[in-house]
Parts: sequence; C-alpha cells; structure tokens
Amino acid sequence: MTTVLPRLRAETITANSLKNITSSLDSLSPNQQLLPLTAIVNPRDRLEIGGCDVVELVQRYGSPLYILDEVSLRTACQQYRDAFTKHYQGRSQVLYASKAWSCLAVCAIVGAEGLGIDVVSAGEILTALRAEVAPSLIYFHGNNKSVDELSYALESGCTIVVDNWHELKTLDHLTKEQSLSTSFIEPRIMLRLTPGIECHTHEYIQTGHIDSKFGFDPNEIEAVFAYVSESSLNCVGIHAHIGSQIFELQPHQDIGGVMVQWFKLAGEKYSLKFSELNIGGGLGIRYVESDDPPSIEDWVKTVCAGVTDAFVTAGLGLPKLLCEPGRSLVGSTCVTAYTIGGSKTVPDIRTYITVDGGMSDNPRPITYQSKYRAVVANRMSAPLSQTVTIAGKHCESGDILIKDIQLPETNAGDILVVFGTGAYNYSMASNYNRLPKPAAIIVEGGESSLIIKRETREDLLRQDCLPERLRK
Repeated sequence: MTTVLPRLRAETITANSLKNITSSLDSLSPNQQLLPLTAIVNPRDRLEIGGCDVVELVQRYGSPLYILDEVSLRTACQQYRDAFTKHYQGRSQVLYASKAWSCLAVCAIVGAEGLGIDVVSAGEILTALRAEVAPSLIYFHGNNKSVDELSYALESGCTIVVDNWHELKTLDHLTKEQSLSTSFIEPRIMLRLTPGIECHTHEYIQTGHIDSKFGFDPNEIEAVFAYVSESSLNCVGIHAHIGSQIFELQPHQDIGGVMVQWFKLAGEKYSLKFSELNIGGGLGIRYVESDDPPSIEDWVKTVCAGVTDAFVTAGLGLPKLLCEPGRSLVGSTCVTAYTIGGSKTVPDIRTYITVDGGMSDNPRPITYQSKYRAVVANRMSAPLSQTVTIAGKHCESGDILIKDIQLPETNAGDILVVFGTGAYNYSMASNYNRLPKPAAIIVEGGESSLIIKRETREDLLRQDCLPERLRK
C-alpha cells in the first residue's frame, strides 16, 4: 500500500512524494509519521485516508471535520502491546491516557486491542465504562478529585491513583464508610510520586523537589508509606510521570532506577507489598518535518530495559509494568479538514488565508504556540508557490493555526487538511464565539462512520436558562 514518506521536507509534500514509497504499515511507527498510515494521493489528485476521499468526506459531513484513521490507531495500540510482550519478562498493561481524546469510539477501539484506560474525571470514567472497558483496567488520576468523583470511582471498581494528602485521607475515610455496605468493593490504589527527573534539558534534580502540582514530594514519601501501612487502603504500587512530547530516551531509561528505591523502601520498612509500577507516558509525535521522535518499540524497549536492570540489581522480582501513552497513540492518527474562505495580503509582510475553524477546534497553537503541517487536499500535485499564514475565524488576533507555511495558490472552497490533530484537539475544543463543535468520523477500508455528531446552533442553547423576570 502506498503511504507517506517517513521524512518529508516542507516543499515536497505532493502527490509524487506520497506515491514514491511502498511499505508495510506494520513496520511504521504511527507517532513518527506526519500523516495517518493509510494516507495516499488518489488518481483524482486528492488526499485519501482510510480509502476515503477527504474532499468527498467534507461534502458529506461538512467542515471543520476531524477524520480518524482506524488502521493507524489500532496499529499504535498493537505496537505498544506487542513491544511489551517482546521486551519485558514480567506482566505488563498499556493504558490509554484518554485525556488526549475521550470519546466512546476511541475508548472502544483501544479496549478491543487489550489496552486499559487512564482517566482524570468522572466523565472520562463514564465514557470508558460505556465503551465496555472493564473497571479493573481503568485507572483514575487527578490532583483534586472531588468526594463525588472518588465515591463514583470506588463504586465502579476503578484503581485510584492517589495524588496528595487530602485525597489520601478522604479516600481512607470513604473506604471505611463504604465498607459497611453489602456491595462494598475493596478499593485498589496507587501512589503518585514526583520522581525528580526533568526532561527536555537532561538535567536531573537530585533532591527531586520539582515544581509540580502533581504527586507526593520525595520528602513526604516515608510519611505517606507509614500512613498507608496503617490504613484500610489496599495500595498495589506507585506511579510517576516525567513529561510530555518527549523525544529523549535516556530519562525513561533512568526512571526505573529512581522508582525501585521507593519500591524497596515500602516493602522492607513498611511491609507494603507493591506489585505494580506505572512509569507514565510522554513519548512524542511528529508534528512537523524537523520533529524526530523515537519509535513506539524503541521507547518500550528502553523503559523495559531500565526497569528490569533496576529491579534485578535491587534483588526484587519484576513488578507488573504499566505505562500511559496518550498523544503517541492517537495524535498522528487524525487530521482536521477545513474549508478555505478568503485571503488578505499585507504588502511586504504577510498573506493570510482564512479557514472555517480555528482556536475553538484546535486551541494548541494559541495556548502552547504549537506548530502543525498542512496540505491542500483537493490539489495535492499543485506546486507550493506561496508562503501564507493560516488564520482561524475567531475574534482574536492570535487565532493563527499555522504561521508561514508553503502552499499552492488557493481558492475559496479549497480543502485544507492539518495533520496530527488527534490529541488535545477535540478534547480541548470549546464553543468560543458561540461556534458549534465539529463532527468527528472514523475511516477504514473505504467506509466512513460518524463517531461524534456536529453540534447545531440549538445545541449551544441547550444548557442556557433565561429567568422569567428577564423575559419580555
């Protein structure tokens, strides 16, 4: 099957560059690709994903439109799952960090591939349960879980990753209260610890006192272990997370050596029988040509080697090893299609091309100054003859999706497709300027299916209330 080149210069994303290389999809790591694995240019010179013409998809479903490639998502799940089986001698479990994109279809697919779900709210718990993910495979995170959310998680049978003292004591109290009920399910908890590893700079903060709102600080660990050992809580292990969109492997090699110290301390001094170690996620994806993330398998291999070496050296048996990829599972599997409107040229400065979406469907550029890549999907072979800035339609000067990108000459009605929008796009979408949220579809084998309906103008008013005294 024809697919996108693993590396493409900005001036070479054309029909020819997509047709030149034939590879097995299974050999490609989705997080290293700019486009979904099934992307090709069809004989009509249009971008095609999952066997579906993107222009025809927009004609059918409207725009902006999130287009999720099922093959890419399943491949990423399988590569994570199979890499742990290959490189780790103990038990393992991959959890999808659903904050990247929590919806029934995505959760159902990752669940069907044998993955669990990492959730951070009652809403994400409900979504995972409705997608028929087993409660035993749902792990509940968050730094300020409400009493209602904790109660819901306890009733559902989820594992709760405890983040701080307030939560620990609240959970202990709730557990004692609920233990009197005939339907009581003994809760499983993990403790989130701050590991003292700073990514991106390769600087390691020896004291571990990283400025973060998440997790217990290293100087609290012994007090936490002592409290848990005397409580009614069933603590099964510890958790750490060192960052996001990470391209370096060394920090993930080293995390096992940090965590094993606490694993051993808990057992030897406090008689806590930990069996699980969760090392979080953080593997990056390729948003633009210059990005060069490790493959899924290389990341897993590195993590497994680091944990194995650390636990063998410490004389401990291998724990059940968990990880929580989000972006690297779903980010590169989805694109967003927009319809181009007008243009504006500021002489000697810039040409703006406007689209029918923007910061409400992708807040990452205005929030994080994130960079993206795009093509004109209905004329893939057209020469890249102009440098333009893609502007959203919102009433904000900063609503810029992509600054200074090379594109062909464009016309109103052309379809612009932005790559790598599966993570933190729909999940962070808003109704700013009272815009309805876009639809999302899934494509596979030439078929497309709606997975999220497009909101209507009436939907925007659904939760509004107008007091009687304000009515005329």
